[in-house]
Amino acid sequence: MFIDTHCHLFSKEYDEDLDAVLERAKESKVDFILIPATDMESSRQVVALTKKYDFIYGAVGVHPQDSKDWNDKFIDELGKLAANKKIVAIGEIGLDYYYDSSPKEKQMEAFRKQIELAIKLNKPVIIHDRDASEDVMNVIREYSPKGLRAQLHCFSSTLENARELIELRHFISFTGNITFKKTDNLIKVLSRVQIDNLLLETDSPYMTPFPLRGKRNEPAFIKYTAEKIAEIHHLRVEDVARTTSYNAYKFFGIGEKPAVKYTYQIGSALYVNVTNRCDSDCIFCDRKGESVISGYNLKMSKKEEPEAEVYIKEIGDPKKYSEIVFCGYGEPTVRWEFVKQVAKYVKENGGKTRINTDGHGNVINKRNIAPELKGLIDTVSISLNSVDPQEYARLMRVDASLHEEMISFAKEAKNYAEKVVMSIVGMSDIDSEKAKKFVEENIGVDFRIREYF
Repeated sequence: MFIDTHCHLFSKEYDEDLDAVLERAKESKVDFILIPATDMESSRQVVALTKKYDFIYGAVGVHPQDSKDWNDKFIDELGKLAANKKIVAIGEIGLDYYYDSSPKEKQMEAFRKQIELAIKLNKPVIIHDRDASEDVMNVIREYSPKGLRAQLHCFSSTLENARELIELRHFISFTGNITFKKTDNLIKVLSRVQIDNLLLETDSPYMTPFPLRGKRNEPAFIKYTAEKIAEIHHLRVEDVARTTSYNAYKFFGIGEKPAVKYTYQIGSALYVNVTNRCDSDCIFCDRKGESVISGYNLKMSKKEEPEAEVYIKEIGDPKKYSEIVFCGYGEPTVRWEFVKQVAKYVKENGGKTRINTDGHGNVINKRNIAPELKGLIDTVSISLNSVDPQEYARLMRVDASLHEEMISFAKEAKNYAEKVVMSIVGMSDIDSEKAKKFVEENIGVDFRIREYF
């Protein structure tokens, strides 16, 4: 269920009871543990632990606090240690300006050399950043185009940096620190970061979560961090566990890719994987890639699309869910007749419905489908993405004329659906305030920001 991506099990704190710690982890549904090293000796210890326990993986590297003795000869040994099949990353590396245990120039030298090793080996890195965000971000910006893949562990930086990291396709993770008091900034960042961009970690034996503060931390306590993330995002703990476990598979290769799902629950809603086909090709969409969202595999070809009866059977009693949402990694109105058939079942059986669409349904179906929403679709969520037709065309890789088609559909849809919502993706170069004003003043429907993942 859970994957702890950061736990220092080589620490002396576990010398007396490591096997008991691991047994408690298994009892708490921790399927895998990743141990990052902090120096050359712990790197060797990590390799030994990965060989002894089948569910333990590792990373080798030199922590910034231990980089005062950095020697370029370390690279050769780290490379040899990283050749072990269960060493999946280089880490824990980075910069730490809070302590003065290592000179900044030695930290930077070790940081850069280990990133270059990781890129050469095609492995991700696990980055430590304490009071050094500006320099860390500059290094990440420099190496990302060269193939850097990074996990920013125990994240404590800004929302702006989190967004930039995500746009660069990196992951972030929080520890038990999000359960502490006076963590408003962390909670603000966490609330705006989709769980598709998160990994779970304990940073054991440190960062023990509330209500166990004062005790030694261990992997079994990861559930408290997962519960806090679920609380902030209004999700179930199993949603957080499933999604972050897939993220660990995607990033570190730990675990396995899930089977294709036709319907999938996130929070209290049930989502219908309608199709992967789409008339758009959005730059922020993974439709042509893995097609995984919240740990659910939605990848399917046209010939693999089931008939309505398959979905209806999986839905069962629609009143069990807050709403039934027609979406997937494609455009649902491509299968508009199918959507209407399933929606009719849902409405006849007391359920609520929503469709997530790019608003091109009239063009796709060569007729005005808005009146057909009445009595079948309660909420229509439309991807606005930009108020500027040319930027819209760039983001969605469509003809700019479709911007007006989308606007027209939104205005028409509010005559037939109970609620219409227009959304944009929260990327750093998108003017969300301008979009919000445009929607409220020109279309008269609700507006929301979908965080990028």
